[in-house]
Formats: sequence, structure tokens, C-alpha cells
Amino acid sequence: MFAFIVQRLFQAVLVMLVVGLISFALFRFTGDPVNNMLGQEATIEQRQALREKLGLNDPVPMQFFKFLVNASQGEFGLSYRVGKPVEELIATALPATLELVFVSALMALLIGVPMGVYTGLKRHAPLSRMFLTVSLVGVSLPTFVIGILMILVFGVWLGWLPTFGRQGLVDLGFWETGLLTLKGWSFLIMPAFTLALFQLTLIMRLVRAEMLEVLRTDYIKFAKARGLRNRAINYGHALKNTLVPVITIMGLQVGSLLAFSIITETVFAWPGMGRLFLDSIRFVDIPIMSCYLMLMAFFFVIINLSVDLLYYAVDPRLRAETLGGAAH
Repeated sequence: MFAFIVQRLFQAVLVMLVVGLISFALFRFTGDPVNNMLGQEATIEQRQALREKLGLNDPVPMQFFKFLVNASQGEFGLSYRVGKPVEELIATALPATLELVFVSALMALLIGVPMGVYTGLKRHAPLSRMFLTVSLVGVSLPTFVIGILMILVFGVWLGWLPTFGRQGLVDLGFWETGLLTLKGWSFLIMPAFTLALFQLTLIMRLVRAEMLEVLRTDYIKFAKARGLRNRAINYGHALKNTLVPVITIMGLQVGSLLAFSIITETVFAWPGMGRLFLDSIRFVDIPIMSCYLMLMAFFFVIINLSVDLLYYAVDPRLRAETLGGAAH
């Protein structure tokens, strides 16, 4: 187990170094931030002074080394757009994105797994066919179209939910959350469901396919022959084995929710990391763009490491292989 964790940690560090190099190479030479910060009327002396202050005159290897050192300490310099430390801007926007992703992932899991189990156990039921039809809509329609349709129906026509922004926040000192108030939930529910719909349908179809596959295996037939109840077979044996690949897929999908929340945040004017990143692109705000990419990579690495550990804990075959390898 210890060797398994050390191996994964080494791979995580290697991935972060590669992502650091990519983010530095992509964004360091994307436009000239000096022109955006000073405008066209600035003198040559002013431009040179600002380039020196930002470290843009240093050799490229030195710039990359400073970038890695500062990034390892959580420092990404000052935003070219607003002149504030990037960490402060990220700390302001990060809670909104994490809450949106957390609620979306929870929705996808709590709705998708039961729907998948039901459609797997009762394949020919009318409700199962309706679920499959709805899942086709969730897979086929782009996220921004789903968001616009939800705004039109629930925000404009019915007037049940607010259509943009984030309100009803409670300041906990280290975190501003909308999960503790009904008003906060009213602003969160539409963007969260919009972001979750694709993942929900994916999980439902995966669970359904795995359930159908597991129910045809010999050990399920043997359990039926022993006279076990259908509930014990379906939920004690079949569902348990079905959840092993679901854990892997769900972990990867949480990373996708983080990465693709940009579209949902734009549609609903949600003040999260996605909107901050888009604003930084328009202004060629290199520190924020680099920090965003590094942060997304860090979340992906942590999620994948957690999924590997969960997979190791759930699947006894991996533990047997590890012990067998250690014995040899």
C-alpha cells in the first residue's frame, strides 16, 4: 500500500511539472501584457520599467524557474488587469466554483445511480424507456443550450428561480457559502443541474450497462440457485460490483465538471473561476491564466489519486496483485 501511494505521488509531481511547463510556454508568449496595462500612449521608458518590474526581461529559463518556485508556494504574482495578488482573486472566486461542482457531482451521483439501477433491473418498463429518452437529450444537447432553456422555462416563463448571479451568502470567515440559505440554493439549483445533466446521463447509462453485464454472470446465477432474495442479489452482489467502474468514471467526471464549469458560469453569470479565467483571456492576464491551469491540474491530480486509492480499497483484486508482487 505504501509503495502504491509513493508511486502515485511521484507521478503526480511529474504531471504538475509538465503542466507547469505547458502553462508557462502557452501563456508567457501570448500577447504583450505591457500594452494592455499602459496603453498605446506610454513612453518607451515606461514600458521598459514595467517589463523589468514584471520580470519579462529575464532569460526564459530564469522566468520558468521563478514561476515554478512561486507556484510551489502558491504565489502567482499580481494580476495585470486589476493589480491585485492572484491568490486573492482566486480565493474570492474559488468557493463559488467548488460549491457549483460539489452540488453538481452530488446530483449526478444521487440521481444517476438509482436511475441506472432501475433501468438495468426493469429494462422494459415504461419509466425505464422514459429515462433512456431523457438521457439522450442530456447527452445530445450542449450545456449552454440546456442552461438557456432552463432560464427560459424556470426563470422567465414560470418565474420560480433567479436567472443569474450568486446571492444569499453566509460569511463563515474563511468561506462565503450559499448552501446555508434558501436564497443561496435558489440561485445555485439551475446552474448546478445544468452542469450535472451530462454527467448524470453518463452515470445512468454506465450503471445500467454494468448491471446488465453483472446480472448475466455465473455467480449471480449461483446466488439465485441458492435461494437468495432478489433484493440481496441485486443490491448486495450486483450493485456492489457495478460501483467499481462507477467510482473511476465519477472521479474523472468531477475533474471534467471543474474544467467545463466555464460554460455554465458564463450562461448564469456565476462569479466563479470560469468567469475569472475568461476575463483574464480578454486582457491577456498571464498570471491568472497560469494559476488557473495549474490549479485545474492540481485538482485533477488529487481527484485521480483519490480515485486510485478508492479503487484499491474497493477492488480486492488490486490488493491481491500488490501482495502477490510484494511476495515475489
